[in-house]
Amino acid sequence: MKKDGLPGDGKLPVATMVRLCATICLLLMGGTEMKAQDAKAHCPPAARTDNVADDYHGTTVADPYRWLENQTSEETREWIDAENECTDGFFAKLPGKGTIAKRLGELLRVESIGTPVVRGGRYFYAKRAAGSELFTLCMRRGATGREEVLVDPAPLSADHTTSVSFEGISQDGKLMAYGIRQGGEDQVSIHFLETDTGKKLADTLPRGRYFSGVWFDKAQTGFYYSRFDAGGSRVLHHEFGKDAATDTIVFGKGLGPEEILEARASEDGRYLLMTVVYGSACEKSEVYFQDLVKKGPIEAVTRTVKACFQGRIAGDTLYMATNFQAPNWRILSVPLERPAESNWKEIVPEGADRLEGFETIGGKIVVQYLHEATSELKIFDAEGKPAGEVALPQLGTVTQVSGSWKGDELFFAYSSFATPPTVYRYDLAHGSLETWTKPDVPIDPKEFEVEQVWYESKDKTRVPMFLFYKKGFRINGETPTLMAGYGGFDLSMTPAFNVDAAVWVEQGGLFAMPNLRGGGEFGEEWHKAGMLEKKQNVFDDFIAAGEWLVKNHYTRPDKLAIEGRSNGGLLVGAALTQRPDLYGAVICGYPLVDMLRYEKFLVARFWVPEYGSAENASQFPYLYAYSPYQHVVPGRKYPAVLFITGDSDTRVAPLHARKMTARLQAAQGGEKPILLLYDTKLGHSEGRPVSKIIEEDTQTLSFLFAELGVQIN
Repeated sequence: MKKDGLPGDGKLPVATMVRLCATICLLLMGGTEMKAQDAKAHCPPAARTDNVADDYHGTTVADPYRWLENQTSEETREWIDAENECTDGFFAKLPGKGTIAKRLGELLRVESIGTPVVRGGRYFYAKRAAGSELFTLCMRRGATGREEVLVDPAPLSADHTTSVSFEGISQDGKLMAYGIRQGGEDQVSIHFLETDTGKKLADTLPRGRYFSGVWFDKAQTGFYYSRFDAGGSRVLHHEFGKDAATDTIVFGKGLGPEEILEARASEDGRYLLMTVVYGSACEKSEVYFQDLVKKGPIEAVTRTVKACFQGRIAGDTLYMATNFQAPNWRILSVPLERPAESNWKEIVPEGADRLEGFETIGGKIVVQYLHEATSELKIFDAEGKPAGEVALPQLGTVTQVSGSWKGDELFFAYSSFATPPTVYRYDLAHGSLETWTKPDVPIDPKEFEVEQVWYESKDKTRVPMFLFYKKGFRINGETPTLMAGYGGFDLSMTPAFNVDAAVWVEQGGLFAMPNLRGGGEFGEEWHKAGMLEKKQNVFDDFIAAGEWLVKNHYTRPDKLAIEGRSNGGLLVGAALTQRPDLYGAVICGYPLVDMLRYEKFLVARFWVPEYGSAENASQFPYLYAYSPYQHVVPGRKYPAVLFITGDSDTRVAPLHARKMTARLQAAQGGEKPILLLYDTKLGHSEGRPVSKIIEEDTQTLSFLFAELGVQIN
């Protein structure tokens, strides 16, 4: 599922007088904040302010908590420790934590198996046994073979903060690459295993960002991979037995740190496909390939077309999904013997629904669509003729589609709000569907309902929203409501299993999820309507969703909570500062909130095509107009807020949450708590142990229940 909430494309032509007033207020904030802190007790801890300011194209902007950007300084670490002490003390007093933790444990501590990848008649999948903390990497020889554990992460760390993942499997299934991740970092180190013997190879790739895993060459004497470092992305080839420091650069020289370079080999090992993506918004991509058998030159398929392309090679044909002249996307076929644009052929035309992705499986093209933000799976033959459709159980989400061009098995995972992820196997030869694995989660989907409503945003744009509740729900204007959103990067928010939402609804609450502009639910035009100078549209959509829930008597402001993470953290940060009166509580996780400095840290320059940059004189005004950190007003009454981040977030710098916490705590003119939940080991990415998930979710839910006045049953 595509998730979270970052800023969208918002139209914010800000009047000169408004900017001048905002500047004066921000310049005066340092003294005001210090007085507010002096009046407070040790919780929250006082955070000093500096007279730091920057000049942005003639506008002076104060940054009193710049010192908190230094994550390793003694002063910052002492402040983090003090914040965690305050947060721990707050949570210690909350009622019902045992009940929440028990229910979360029932939902999470069950056997969970991921979608398999089939190579050489062997089935590879990740599995977390009931009661286990982390996923192990497993294999079966044949569909009904005995399960073999290939890699178990349990011995790698005493506190279960080290996890493992599949990074590549050879076509005969005899070689496997796997990643080891520390905490919640994006970076992994890559290791290799012979699956027949369990022998670990001496070859390793050091800790780093690897965009597209490992692709073994045809002779299995080496492999291709894409690595990103400070110099940018490069595709390299490693020969087994040699030092990785001497690996050959195949492609990417000259690319800068703003481009993402992905690589993948064709199933038969003949071709290497390379895609250069300009920024995470994929404003443009270039596609190249090389015939590895003929050892031919690297050839370009597309370099100048300003559109996004996603490719798969099957046989001697390249299939490309693209939004080129098709905002809802379409699929083209390209003969690799004649890859010029004049030989491209449209085989799956653009339709009314968003084409979200495809795979080449069983000699066919399996296409995933979004129909009003819910998944559909359709099948086409190699020439694009309709060849069937996979019937799905209800409104929900398809993920992890897998299969091979020469096989006849299609696997995918499917879930909905009250339906845990179930893995299905579809026989392409016979058109039959069966359950491959279903987790034994103690929840009955028949006890819940999912409804889709439509509402008007500020500019009259119609926006859909999913409502999830228990059967028998009655509209009474008093229901505790949790609303989550994302709105960015062409990612779609669709109905998928969410343990927090399930527990919330079981306690009598309503869960709401609007499909904001900036996402991919309705194609590229919907995405573009929520990025760059139109980002404010995303926040307007989210605010309008809350207003609709109140106006239509589902809830009231003091019973309405909002939640967003990553880009969604930006979303709720903007909603919090623009309409603090509309919410009773806010969960802001791993957020971007200082939009004037965000691209200076970690990998955030990838996001400039989505957000813009304050370094650009024409883009600065709209970023400044909504950037949450710069719009905290001293003395204003804010709702209860819980910020969540951690040291190992190597994607969104934790400094955003640190600075915003300090500023909001000092400015708070009401009685509601402003708290920071800061993990010194974990971060943004996957691989958290179950106990940590339960702990954090218990804290999050108990915070929301307490602040919205919910009595836990």
